[in-house]
Amino acid sequence: MRRFLPTSLVARIALLVAAALFVAQAINFGLLLHERQKARFALVIVPTTTRLADAAERLLTLQREMPLAPGAAKYRFLSDPRTHVRLHPDNPFAAQESFRRTDVERDLRRGLADAGLRAGGIMAALRPVDAKRLLDPRLDPIRAERLRRMGAEMLVAVELPGKGWLTLSTPWPRTDNDLIWQLVAQTLILYVVVLVPVLLVGGRIARPLRTLTEAARTFRPGSDAAPIRERGPSDVRALIAAYNALGRRVTTMLDEKDRMLGAIGHDLRTPLQALRVRIESVEDDDDRMRMADTIDEMSRTLDDILSLARLGRPSEPNTDVDLGALVDAVVEDFRDLDHDVKFEEPARLKMRLRPTLMRRAVRNLIENAVKYGGGAEVRLIPAPQRVTIEVCDRGHGIPADKLEAVFNPFTRLEESRNRDTGGIGLGLALARAIVNDAGGTIALANRDGGGLTATITLPR
Repeated sequence: MRRFLPTSLVARIALLVAAALFVAQAINFGLLLHERQKARFALVIVPTTTRLADAAERLLTLQREMPLAPGAAKYRFLSDPRTHVRLHPDNPFAAQESFRRTDVERDLRRGLADAGLRAGGIMAALRPVDAKRLLDPRLDPIRAERLRRMGAEMLVAVELPGKGWLTLSTPWPRTDNDLIWQLVAQTLILYVVVLVPVLLVGGRIARPLRTLTEAARTFRPGSDAAPIRERGPSDVRALIAAYNALGRRVTTMLDEKDRMLGAIGHDLRTPLQALRVRIESVEDDDDRMRMADTIDEMSRTLDDILSLARLGRPSEPNTDVDLGALVDAVVEDFRDLDHDVKFEEPARLKMRLRPTLMRRAVRNLIENAVKYGGGAEVRLIPAPQRVTIEVCDRGHGIPADKLEAVFNPFTRLEESRNRDTGGIGLGLALARAIVNDAGGTIALANRDGGGLTATITLPR
């Protein structure tokens, strides 16, 4: 759910709500646990200490007054019928050590001290109710029902130093584990009741936003893509409507720009052609040739400027071409002019791109290598995810701090305005624009031993 979970707006909202619910339930659990402890002290500990203190005096009195026959063994235990508290010579619950609860013992000691009963050792054990014991006919039905409802039984033994142990058993409320499971169930119900609507509402917002994001990422001015359907909450619909209007305005502006560039190109080419005709009447051959070269240079400069300006909306469609054959055709053009360009044509490599534009980008790189390095080595390196075109030369290279700057339009390392030695600084800018339009990248790097490597990387 990468688009719908950990990094999406919906997921973040859902996680925040889930975290808030968890914190609220944790606080609720702490408060309920505290209240249960207070209720336990009020409903169980206080009555138990009262019964023990109440029965202690009567049992001790009975112990002192109880006659023993000559030679009879000491009593086994004494019982108070009103409180069901017994007085034993020893602790009868010593075997229940595994059920012992020190927190209950601490509460009992505090309660007995408040009741004025001086106690020695105290033992409190919480024992689960045995189902067989509930079926014992000797057990009082009312007490059996209380034990069944409460779920546990507290066994208490309080030592009266030198006199024996006061003992009793009483029902005990259900353990805190039951409370934990209740809170877990409540939390799950809250998550279902709260998070499901949050996810549904968030999805209703996120789906059109994802569509809008994808449309903005793939936006191409002048494309035939239909406007995004307005859906979702009112704010999201307003955002989509604003995006559609923005796209129409951008397309309209670019249409106007193309019309203006077409008019400029026409208006400039017409006088250039007229000048070309007029110079034929110049008698001096050298002057006529220089004038013709100047006009040709102006025409090529105009073509480069117009091509760069129109590249955002190329009229040439993407087609399936053999990239190896395309590069080989460019290399052959330079070989026909007796330039030293090396290239080993690879196996057939089918790519979908604009062939005329890509041919121009490769030609610009090879032309620079030939002009500044005297020759070029061209390599086409296919890989599973990308294709790399390398154009290498053995010229003087470029200063490291200028490797990126030379891609800016009209940037020239050679300060003269002679096109034969420096050009006008549009070749690399045009090549980068073409490669970027194809979804690739272009970079320059100095070679070990001198020279430069221009690398075009295209996605397959």
